[in-house]
Amino acid sequence: MKRAMRINPDDNTATALNDIEAGETISLVSKSGPVGEMTAKQAAPFGHKLAVTDIKKGEKILKYGEVIGLATQPIGKGYHVHTHNVESALLPGAKEVK
Repeated sequence: MKRAMRINPDDNTATALNDIEAGETISLVSKSGPVGEMTAKQAAPFGHKLAVTDIKKGEKILKYGEVIGLATQPIGKGYHVHTHNVESALLPGAKEVK
């Protein structure tokens, strides 16, 4: 089974540990072990993020327990989270996230 790492329990994303195809069942893991399963709705390459919850437009994107960006559109659980639907909170010139 393919896997994705949910680094912090507060994260609304998990990082793909393999190339993941749409429709595959993903095992969500953390440092302490398995934390659940979900179905990928879109493909995500190794190292990219998938939403582990539904994320509303404008909602904070969390990885490492930290805000890394804002959703520029709604992102459903299991969908690829990347530059096409997230505005960075980390790059120079990024909006300040409150």
